[in-house]
Amino acid sequence: MADPSTYRPSPGEIPTSPGVYRFRDAHRRVIYVGKAKNLRARLSNYFQNVAALHPRTAQMVTTAASVEWTVVATEVESLALEYSWIKEYDPRFNVKYRDDKSYPYLAVTMGEEIPRVQVMRGKKRRGTRYFGPYSHAWAIRETVDLLLRVFPIRSCSKGVYKRAEQTGRPCLLGYIDKCSAPCVGRISPEEHRDLAEDFCSFMAGETGRAVTHIEQEMKQASAELDFERAARLRDDLAALRRVVEKNAVVLPDGTNADVFAMAADELEASVQVFHVRGGRIRGQRGWVTERVEDISDAELVERLLEQVYGDLAETAGTAEEAGTDVAVGTEAVPKEVVVPVLPENHTEIEAWLRGIRGAAVRVYVAQRGDKRALAETVHQNATQALALHKTRRAGDLTARSAALSELTEHLGLPESPLRIECYDISHTAGTEQVGSMVVFEDGVPRKSEYRHFVVRGPEGHGARDDTEAMNEVLTRRFRRYLAERDGMSADELDAVEDGEQVEAGSAGRREKRRFAYPPQLVVVDGGAPQVAAAHQALADLGITDVSVVGLAKRLEEVWLPGEDYPAVLPRTSDGLFLLQRLRDEAHRFAITHHRKRRGQGMTRSALDAVPGLGPSRQSALLKEFGSVRALREAEPEEIARVRGIGPALAQAIAAHLQQS
Repeated sequence: MADPSTYRPSPGEIPTSPGVYRFRDAHRRVIYVGKAKNLRARLSNYFQNVAALHPRTAQMVTTAASVEWTVVATEVESLALEYSWIKEYDPRFNVKYRDDKSYPYLAVTMGEEIPRVQVMRGKKRRGTRYFGPYSHAWAIRETVDLLLRVFPIRSCSKGVYKRAEQTGRPCLLGYIDKCSAPCVGRISPEEHRDLAEDFCSFMAGETGRAVTHIEQEMKQASAELDFERAARLRDDLAALRRVVEKNAVVLPDGTNADVFAMAADELEASVQVFHVRGGRIRGQRGWVTERVEDISDAELVERLLEQVYGDLAETAGTAEEAGTDVAVGTEAVPKEVVVPVLPENHTEIEAWLRGIRGAAVRVYVAQRGDKRALAETVHQNATQALALHKTRRAGDLTARSAALSELTEHLGLPESPLRIECYDISHTAGTEQVGSMVVFEDGVPRKSEYRHFVVRGPEGHGARDDTEAMNEVLTRRFRRYLAERDGMSADELDAVEDGEQVEAGSAGRREKRRFAYPPQLVVVDGGAPQVAAAHQALADLGITDVSVVGLAKRLEEVWLPGEDYPAVLPRTSDGLFLLQRLRDEAHRFAITHHRKRRGQGMTRSALDAVPGLGPSRQSALLKEFGSVRALREAEPEEIARVRGIGPALAQAIAAHLQQS
């Protein structure tokens, strides 16, 4: 634990301007981001007597090893910068709201030539209109099934659509009039897009126009004695009304608002929001957060608004540059934001939201009337969500704390292992070896930090056994850590990097590839030989502050370096269970990558034997030159222009290809 006085800046160095500050630990990892109207006044609060600080604040300042700040012109700028830094660095001591479930949305892919309606989860995509969120996917499908009678737009997958184009026959929905079948030319792409626009308008709340239009057509068909068409329109009208009735009017003045409510205690907070559009509830979401910061309810609300609407600011900026429309129903910033507690800087928040929405936004606490009643209903939902969350997680939180304490005691660790890395080797009959690295922080998986390693061995043809492979993987991982710790340049880091990959789908790839943050504990899958190999790899690199243990599968024995006998943890131990979870996760991750390579034929490219040339760089080279043959004819200077390929590596590639 660091003494805050060792890195406290002198008061005269700190400006009195607004700004954003960052606390970093001894490994230069950002652990806390904050903002202030007056940087000097705010930072001075952190450097008072540690005993007088809140326990969580005291833990943060004693974990930190340095503090730095950036001055900005206005408080609105500090709000935006704080949000972007929290998203970039993911500081462990900042409040982070987590969705209490993965919510499905009704999505219309307006960015495609033939828009498609479907259920979507996860990250929002550019050019797609979203409506929701809904509590259940079946609720979306039920709504879509009713609306396809009136707005028969495409809902099939790309494969089904392409097959229908090739055969000239529509799918079943085309035959039962729940799709206008643009795949076979029944309707033109322009007419289908107009139909999709009408669908989006209806979902956005413009229901009256569609209902009135169908009523008029029904009356006209009846007057023309076309009773069959009138009957179909009557059924369409009934379907529309059932959809409208599902969204009861809660605010008679047709208000567009997001109504937030919060239930909190000293440790956690639960937040719920009702998205009200056109006076009707169009969606609901919930978040839960651990109160890792010593902040008030008003500050919790401020952080919540930053997180909820911050992504919209980035999406709007990206879409504006690309010239696309990103109005996404309930995700757009509404005219009114009703909160349980008014943040102190609500004026700056309103200005920030106005910049995102392009029009005035009011942030306030509802005091009376229908909005107050609705806010109380949302608060009841938040209270119930917090109670349910505590019921589900009480055992988990207790077990995680007990597990880390037991490992510290039984393994004789100098400090609690807040970050643990586990390594495993997978191969086929000794060939095609791959290594995996999984990371647990505070007892839970940190999947964005997972890594794969392709084991190459001393001569580029694989390691002789698991111990040599384990030594190579640990050496590559911690050599990269030392390089980044010592501030090597990007080209030098590329020369050090040797084939590691981020797990597919993880965001922020460039930042997440960083190895600059070491673990307190390394766990290897195996017994005394594997532990000795891992310990030797660290010793050769001069790393003495990382503990190493191994978990042998047969008897679940825990091995420590240099010990003749394993440590025995009780079978019911939470610490042993945590080690087993780590080992099993590393094994799963290694096997998954190994099977993927095997599914791709595990063909060895002419580039595989080039030291330091991993799969990501091979892909970049083949993408640039098109083939190994074209790459063989290229000059080293041309090869060095590819991103991630330095001059030395380019020379090695050219020399290897000339010899092969």
